[in-house]
Amino acid sequence: MLQSINPYNLQVIQKYNEHSQIDIKNIITKADTTFKEWKQSSFENRAELLQNTASILNKNIEEYSKIITTEMGKPIRESRAEIEKCAWVCEYYAENGEKFLSSIEVKTDASKSYVTFQPLGVILAVMPWNFPFWQVFRFAAPTLMAGNVGILKHASNVSGCALAIEQIFHDAGFPTNTFRTLLINSKKVASVIEHPTVKAVTLTGSTPAGKTVASKAGEMLKKTVLELGGSDPYIILEDADLQKAAKSCTFSRLLNAGQSCIAAKRFIIVESVLEEFQSLLIQNMQIVKMGDPFDEEIDIGPMARIDLRDELHEQVVKSVKLGAKLLLGGKISLNKGAFYPPTILADVKPGMPAFDEELFGSVAAIISAKDENEAIQLANNSVFGLGAAVFTEDIARGEKIASERIEAGSCFVNDFVKSDPRLPFGGIKQSGYGRELSDFGIREFVNIKTVYVK
Repeated sequence: MLQSINPYNLQVIQKYNEHSQIDIKNIITKADTTFKEWKQSSFENRAELLQNTASILNKNIEEYSKIITTEMGKPIRESRAEIEKCAWVCEYYAENGEKFLSSIEVKTDASKSYVTFQPLGVILAVMPWNFPFWQVFRFAAPTLMAGNVGILKHASNVSGCALAIEQIFHDAGFPTNTFRTLLINSKKVASVIEHPTVKAVTLTGSTPAGKTVASKAGEMLKKTVLELGGSDPYIILEDADLQKAAKSCTFSRLLNAGQSCIAAKRFIIVESVLEEFQSLLIQNMQIVKMGDPFDEEIDIGPMARIDLRDELHEQVVKSVKLGAKLLLGGKISLNKGAFYPPTILADVKPGMPAFDEELFGSVAAIISAKDENEAIQLANNSVFGLGAAVFTEDIARGEKIASERIEAGSCFVNDFVKSDPRLPFGGIKQSGYGRELSDFGIREFVNIKTVYVK
């Protein structure tokens, strides 16, 4: 039995019966049967259905936003923005999918040779709760546009979101079994990967979860794309606009109650501006309003679950015991619900959880660096490599650092890290491999086939 619990009031929203092994096999078999027809559909038809999907999302934004906020606690304003972004990614691939997958002619000694892109079949997506619509549409839009079909195993606490997404695709006119949801717990994922008609797997989630899925997929010789955890460093150089940097860093750290793989997590500050930036960060985080996520005036809602809140607090406590200085927050809220206040830790060093681990919540770790070189060394001193940012008024300097010196899948200059359908998204090191979005993303789950005609 799966259940969704409202993290604001801790009340059970709904319970769901899990699919049995027979149910799972039937759903996958039907998806594979549908794939044999769907792969023959035209790009024009697929694009029309994706545009229909975008229209449904935009038309029913309040309905879907309410489901997100109720199930995982995101402020309602952020939930609306998430739905809008889902519509955008559908429109983006509807407009560009055919171009991205058009055959590429290559001049050889043949009379004709080219590269073509063919769909693989049934793609399994294992998705997290933190952006319960966006993570799914980020996978589904390019997958369906490429002629594949999708099977979704969503996080157990957002089953309402999972079923709503399935219905959206059906209402848009996609054949029923081109996109299906499996209501199962994580222990059953291995059996899905083992099914012979499942051709590939994509996972967004924690590094341990990624390793488990990759291990099983590797055993079955099936391709994976993994977008895993992150401990994104934000470097603040001595010539940065500190007011703008502090505002951007605060927004990135507290968006979605800090529950984002690409949130700002480690703030690496050059010594000469450490005190001033630290003061500005405290000022910005102190004025943040925490409360009912349906209140239009609040900035931060509860975390998604009590156990996640408690794990975060344990990381903070351990870091303080190891010498970190608590500047703000750090105490479990007395409010009923999974709340954790905006928190700042200073004097953070390697060896502390706040430096070495991913803090998946509203905790900022301040790290001092002597100069640019030490700041970069500290930024790269991590098992993670998802996103990063650097703040400087010298644009050429910032661009060189971002493009050549930071070890990450994305590095932004004078802005917080964000995903964009037009740009590839993913990480390196323990943050995973493969790319989503853009033309790179839609080509992850296709057969890149060489055709040679003599």
